[in-house]
Amino acid sequence: MLSINQLIKYLRNHHHITVKSNQAQSLRNIGYYHGYKGYRFIRTPNQRIPFSSLDEVIALNKFDMQLKTIIYPKVMFIENALKSYVIEAILHDCRSENLDTIFNKSITDYKSYTPGSQQYHKQYAKRMTLKGKINNALLRDYSNKKQTVNHFFNADQPIPIWAIFESLTLGEFGTFFACSNSNVKLITSSILHLPSNLDADGKITEYIIYTIKDLRNAVAHNNTIFDTRFQTSTINNRLVFLLEKEVGITGLDFKYIYAYIVLITYVLRKMGETKTSCKHFITEFIDCTDSLRKQISPNICNQILGTQQRAHLRQLQNFISQS
Repeated sequence: MLSINQLIKYLRNHHHITVKSNQAQSLRNIGYYHGYKGYRFIRTPNQRIPFSSLDEVIALNKFDMQLKTIIYPKVMFIENALKSYVIEAILHDCRSENLDTIFNKSITDYKSYTPGSQQYHKQYAKRMTLKGKINNALLRDYSNKKQTVNHFFNADQPIPIWAIFESLTLGEFGTFFACSNSNVKLITSSILHLPSNLDADGKITEYIIYTIKDLRNAVAHNNTIFDTRFQTSTINNRLVFLLEKEVGITGLDFKYIYAYIVLITYVLRKMGETKTSCKHFITEFIDCTDSLRKQISPNICNQILGTQQRAHLRQLQNFISQS
């Protein structure tokens, strides 16, 4: 393991990066392995950034940290609200907060497929796996003495759906919603004020959950997010089309972080957040990108931010004003 001074020398001699004599502490703070090695490429290791100075690395690190600061409270708000909406939809559909009753009446998406078909088997297996994940989540929280779970276990009472949702990760919650019947999906879509002509089957909420999940987890675990390397799956085309149609843009690409700002802002507005709050969120993001543009070359910024960011965010602000 190299000392901090040896690392500085290595950056200068091997990577030809200018490091000022007073930047040893800055390198310590971002970390050579987490900082430099984590920020030296865009999305994939073979897309290296041609840094010429440590100042550029520090600027990109600062940008990434600022993004997490402004995004985290928004995705947590959305996660909590979505769980609340789905609870409301489940209770409306099932008239019960008991998990077994809910599974029998509302977690029945598999029934929308032909019995015996490959899709029927796939969805039924998904439903059964979900039940195991729920039990594991409850056991985990019981072992960790989480009060919302322990209260019901210790009283030997069934755990209501709202308490179960407290134990589920966003990914597990997404699976729960995906396994629910069309009535639950459509009620949720209505609560979220999604356009019925673009969400006739109520599945857009599922795509929103899975899209935000990866970002939420990356932010919560302090992983790099500036280049959307956190994505674990392709963003559903129907969600992209809805956002383009609703906001009034074309060519929205989720390989750029600003696309997530578009999604988050759209969802926040649908959830009743004020125009002022939504515009402030957009402005905070724009301020971060403007600061980065002053410190890193235009070519690298375009690779990170995309060439349509400014135009799309202007249109997003217009959408908020008119909503």
